[in-house]
Amino acid sequence: MSGHTEDPAPEPAAPTVEDNRQEQKAGAAALKELLRPVSGRLLAGRLLSVVSAVLAVFPYVALVKIGALLIEAGGEGDRVDEDAVNRWLLILVGTFTGRLVAYFLALGITHFADIALGHHIRLRMVRRFSKVPLSWFTSTNSGRVRKGLQDDIGTVHYLIAHQPVDGTSAIVMPLALMVYAFVVDWRLGLLSVAVIPLYMGAMSVTMKGMGEKTVEMDRKLGDVSARMVEFVTGISVVKAFGRVGRAHSAYQRSADEFYDFYWRWCQPLIRVSALGQSFLAIPLILLVNLGGGMLLVHGGQVGAADVLATTLIALLVPYSLETMMSATWSRQIAGAAALRLLGLLETPVLEDAEEGERRVPASGDVVFDHVTYTYPGSREPAVDDVSFTLPEGKVTALVGASGSGKSTIATLLARFDDPDSGTVSIGGVPVRNIADLYSRVGFVLQDPQLVSVSIRDNIALGRPDATDEQVRAAARAAHVLDEIEALPDGFDTIYGSDTGLSGGQAQRIAIARALLVDAPVLILDEATALTDPESQYEIQQALSALAEGRTVLVIAHRPEAVAGVDRIIRVADGRITDTEVNA
Repeated sequence: MSGHTEDPAPEPAAPTVEDNRQEQKAGAAALKELLRPVSGRLLAGRLLSVVSAVLAVFPYVALVKIGALLIEAGGEGDRVDEDAVNRWLLILVGTFTGRLVAYFLALGITHFADIALGHHIRLRMVRRFSKVPLSWFTSTNSGRVRKGLQDDIGTVHYLIAHQPVDGTSAIVMPLALMVYAFVVDWRLGLLSVAVIPLYMGAMSVTMKGMGEKTVEMDRKLGDVSARMVEFVTGISVVKAFGRVGRAHSAYQRSADEFYDFYWRWCQPLIRVSALGQSFLAIPLILLVNLGGGMLLVHGGQVGAADVLATTLIALLVPYSLETMMSATWSRQIAGAAALRLLGLLETPVLEDAEEGERRVPASGDVVFDHVTYTYPGSREPAVDDVSFTLPEGKVTALVGASGSGKSTIATLLARFDDPDSGTVSIGGVPVRNIADLYSRVGFVLQDPQLVSVSIRDNIALGRPDATDEQVRAAARAAHVLDEIEALPDGFDTIYGSDTGLSGGQAQRIAIARALLVDAPVLILDEATALTDPESQYEIQQALSALAEGRTVLVIAHRPEAVAGVDRIIRVADGRITDTEVNA
């Protein structure tokens, strides 16, 4: 905000492997903290998954027993023991059904846990952001909020809804089945796991440094996303000023950096990964288990039913290993998402006064008393030891060049943030102690900030209990009633959906909203700056009605834009340079 030029800040050093490793650990800790509210439900899901996995062994036991009974009866020419076969069939069907019931119960618990956690996080965010300084909501931070509420909560979904069940089952079920394979015959057991060491050896190469690389990938993807949003959001402006190439270059550079990183990481691993996957190929597993098993059958050492059961067990290995690999990858990604979510949930907030300290101002006088404010991350104060008074019922204009600090002064009155030092008070009460501040301070900004609801609801946003007649009266005073009634659905027209409004019409709807709130203190920040000349007269008439009898602070670049005000305060570099009182 100062007039001198500072040396540019040095570029931050690129994160090292150790930085990535530390961020990975932080992500794991953040994930543990984030999942704490549903940890009991996730444990219940895992326990049911263990039950399901153990029950998966019994159909194989029944299969071996039934096979042995059939082969024995066929070899000796005897009648099959139907009672024994039926008994084992009952065990097979019962345990298989029990396994499915336990599995789906586990999935139901974890999915409800996912819903509950998503609701819990969103509720915490709403409560947190209701206390965050309004100045925090820049386009960058608003993008972080959208990403957290949509993308990051979605990223954590698999880890909550599926991984506790599928991940546990992928570990317990193969282990239980392999134990049974060794119980059937230790040689068949060895055949069922013969390809696993080959696969694990190959995959250990691909997994080396995966955690650190995943952190770096997530960081680079975040940069690509931010650059893309920045480019798309400002495309109309950069095209108007012929700077498309420069605006596009930042996005292109971040995309190229991600491509180069990802290719350097994955290209050497493709062949190794393909080799590892080939060891889990079904034809190879069948060759090893059926080929080796038939040799043992011909040697009279095992039965054909035994070979069939252990071969089926071996065929489950690829699915289980791939599920575990997927769960490891998902946990890495979810850790980064959890870290971002906790960062949002720990956003600094404005400290509200205690209930007993809240007061109602006795008048509409506004006093800035030695107020200093510096934006986070900035070295120079945006507002530097500012003191002045806005008399009740008078119109005061803050005039200065862009970046002089006048809008920041106005936002401190509306408590978009608290000053670093000094106080802002209304009627002798600091704004942080005022009960229901926004019923006492209204504002009309350059951007009217209408939302995608009906025109009636937009006007009644500050007073949702207002009657239709009160809404119409506010629209009439704002010189916008006729335009609203001319819309297809009148006051029921949805802003931005059913029809478009000109900038002047939208601004007058915002003025109608401020009129309805009827706040005694009013801030007008360049309310006509972005409208066409035809609309400015109507807006000025509406503003005159709005300002009547109120304490008004007007923000303007040029002194001629505030002719007729009671006082003009000139601002430069965050300081008051001159005050002019009109007779």
